[in-house]
Amino acid sequence: MNEQTRQQLLEKLRLSIPKKQIHENVPMSRFTTLRLGGPADVLAQPSTVEEIASALAAAASLEVPVTIIGKGSNVLVRDGGVRGLVIHIGEHFAQISDPVPLPDGRSAITAQGGAALIALANAAAEHGLQGLEFAGGIPGTVGGGVYMNAGAYGGEMKDVVTCVTAIAPDGRTIAYTGEEMQFGYRHSVLMDSAQPMIVTSVTVALRPGDADTIRAAMREFNARRREKQPITLPSCGSTFKRPTGQFAGTLIDQCGLKGLRVGGASVSTLHAGFLVNDQEGTAADYLALIAQVQRVVLEKTGVVLECEVRVIGEDAPAVVV
Repeated sequence: MNEQTRQQLLEKLRLSIPKKQIHENVPMSRFTTLRLGGPADVLAQPSTVEEIASALAAAASLEVPVTIIGKGSNVLVRDGGVRGLVIHIGEHFAQISDPVPLPDGRSAITAQGGAALIALANAAAEHGLQGLEFAGGIPGTVGGGVYMNAGAYGGEMKDVVTCVTAIAPDGRTIAYTGEEMQFGYRHSVLMDSAQPMIVTSVTVALRPGDADTIRAAMREFNARRREKQPITLPSCGSTFKRPTGQFAGTLIDQCGLKGLRVGGASVSTLHAGFLVNDQEGTAADYLALIAQVQRVVLEKTGVVLECEVRVIGEDAPAVVV
């Protein structure tokens, strides 16, 4: 994006979004759990549906590309950064409603797209509502969770989601039922859209349960995460999708790849399905490690590991010596 277009975009954004929620040349390492990645030309953090729509309109009027991120827990930003406008749906857009009783005995809770999945799971537990225990340790947003049908420990978002609202690039608000979301393994209909869709709200329907039992299940799941996953190190969580009938981490371990390192990135010695940025690595390091793991596993087992991580942005310019 050239400087003139950048300034025009900033002027338009500042008409509707507070200046403190608009950033220039901000390192994307601040907005991803991998803690790496180059700068975004412009990053906006809207706090209302109207601000989101205004940001999309401003970008469209200048033909500026738009990238949507939440907590960045499943995103790898290349070292060259992201051109155009990044819209960060996070803590500025994270309200969670109180439960509303439904005729079938369940209760509905609605969360804005930027609310943390962990916060939504905790809210459900506080009200003695079961069904979101699996999400109590997933470090993503509600919007990102429905976008990729996040899941763990036998539960998935598809099990509880009844309604999703999203804004299309042209400003239209579209509502989807749970069935219309076409949830599959780490997939939803939003992934099939040619243009980026921004999840603004998600409604889940949960059944009443015993609060102590719900909390106990969440504690157990989180204890298992701490024991078996490198949650204290920068990562994208599980790097690869689960191959049919197998587990990516088991295959990687069987191939002797635990501890394999490329630059500052390595295969976790605690859980081989996690590739970690444990020595201030670059995106190039991480991508090379992914490719090497895929190559070795294919050679030794015949299984193609499909990357679960969303890769965005540009490579850093080549350095001429």
